[in-house]
Amino acid sequence: MDANVTDLSALETELIARITAASDEATVENVRVEALGKQGAVSTLMKTLGAMAPDERQVMGPKLNGLKDRIGEAIVAKKAELAEAALEAKLRAEAVDVTLPALKVRQGALHPVSQVMEELAAIFGEMGFALEEGPDIESDWYNFTALNFPPKHPARDMHDTFFLPADEKGERKVLRTHTSPVQIRTMMKQAPPIRMICMGRTYRCDSDATHTPMFHQIEGLVIDETTNMADLKGTLMGFIKAYFEVDDVEVRFRPHHFPFTEPSAEMDVRCDRSGGQLKIGQGEDWLEILGCGMVHPNVIKNCGLDPEKHQGYAFGLGVDRLAMLKYGMSDLRAFFDADTRWLKHYGFSPYLLPGLAQGVG
Repeated sequence: MDANVTDLSALETELIARITAASDEATVENVRVEALGKQGAVSTLMKTLGAMAPDERQVMGPKLNGLKDRIGEAIVAKKAELAEAALEAKLRAEAVDVTLPALKVRQGALHPVSQVMEELAAIFGEMGFALEEGPDIESDWYNFTALNFPPKHPARDMHDTFFLPADEKGERKVLRTHTSPVQIRTMMKQAPPIRMICMGRTYRCDSDATHTPMFHQIEGLVIDETTNMADLKGTLMGFIKAYFEVDDVEVRFRPHHFPFTEPSAEMDVRCDRSGGQLKIGQGEDWLEILGCGMVHPNVIKNCGLDPEKHQGYAFGLGVDRLAMLKYGMSDLRAFFDADTRWLKHYGFSPYLLPGLAQGVG
């Protein structure tokens, strides 16, 4: 392009034609540089204004500024047009025909622990239990003292419990060793009658095929003025029938000791271990399932309730172990190995929500 062209009309016509004919943004940018860049045709003409006589400058100034503005506007409009066309082309290229059959997409799976928690929530929810939650990091009072653990109880030892560093008061919090502190928190914030369950992570210094440093528990609590051991037995038998999906089940209660219940018991269920399978409700074997008992009067008193007026029962069991028993898993450590092959084999569809009507499993 001849930078000395003074015929502004011809220059404008040429530039507009080149802008209109441009097929991509790079070509438009080249026109912009040749016209409006520091050495561009329009910019060069603008530089001549200073050498013109005042009368001539008064005429040429508005003409050159008008030319500059019109060329700039044409460039902006062309770039917007090209950008819109590029977007439309991209959308056409990426269009999906929704009338075609769906692609077979690899579907994620629920972890067995999550599935079993859903099953437990469905079962106990039907029984009228509310779901409560509490923190994983607890004070000694909630985790031990309020639950009637004596000061020198073995559960407080370092080899059983994960203790955190002492705070400015010298107190050491712990990673909760059970979900029982949630029972304490519930009794302290809610007046009886209470009917609740709590589920979540718990922590103990232990690791083998049936124990891990972090595991999951579920505990239940009922507090009112009339609940007794017969109610506890009926609740637990109903739970076992629903969870293992059997019509009949035989259980036995063996005396035991827990600091927070009195009397305390462990519950066994009749089962058959022959053939490498576990069948609940039949056979001549017994399987320990859970611990339970009537809430100790000291625990009720520690929560600000009157043990002469209120009583109740509590029970607790391992969620991970329930999953192992029902779905045939032999090693608890595999639950936390993050092996996608294991999860693909033992995982559950996230769309199949458990319910008592169609079976929880």
